[in-house]
Amino acid sequence: MEASVLGELLPRGRRREQPAVEFPTSDRAMSYQDFFTNAYKSGNVLRFLGVRASATVAIEATPVPEPFLAFLGAAQLGAQATFEPTAEARVRLVPVEHETDYDPAAGTKLAVYGGPPESPATTHWEQEVWSENPGFPETEVDPDSPVLLADSEGYSHRELLAAAEDVISALALGGDSRLAIRVSLSTPAAIVGLVAALAAEATAILVGETDRAVDADAALVAPGVTAPESVAVAADSVGL
Repeated sequence: MEASVLGELLPRGRRREQPAVEFPTSDRAMSYQDFFTNAYKSGNVLRFLGVRASATVAIEATPVPEPFLAFLGAAQLGAQATFEPTAEARVRLVPVEHETDYDPAAGTKLAVYGGPPESPATTHWEQEVWSENPGFPETEVDPDSPVLLADSEGYSHRELLAAAEDVISALALGGDSRLAIRVSLSTPAAIVGLVAALAAEATAILVGETDRAVDADAALVAPGVTAPESVAVAADSVGL
């Protein structure tokens, strides 16, 4: 699918019951129907929390859907996300068990996923997402604006989509493909793998750096890693 910004990968017409993402280590999965709908809702929650274009959302990545839905929510707003949870940000999203590890600075909203927070000042992410509008208004986003920050480097919508096209081409991904993402879930490579799967209408299996066996026919792997899948490509071979 051709797109100039990440939000264009999420049209309502592509929602269906095929799995979009699977997280084997947490035994969770979401269909394209649910994943896209919750991405819209996540964008609306971030907007409510004050996220606008060029704002930053700091996310702690764990093997569950919420961090990646928040990333896509920020992308739809023209904001930027980082998987460095201590970074300066408008919104900080972390697992509920880490709520007390963070004392947000003035101007930063703390949100938690995985259960209700202890503090009434902390946003209960799942509760707010559940209650939000299941649609997202059309929002103009600059394709060259940064959407992901990692190691002080910004990656634009255009750059992530180009890297994702490299993955699709290298692995011949299609709608029946199952892509195992065998890199750290907090790295740009993991996001590119997810974007590639969504663009190809495939299923992304976010395995992370474990050697867990999964039902997949292709893999995106860290340099030097041998994947059990029949076809694999190293993350550093696609311009990451």
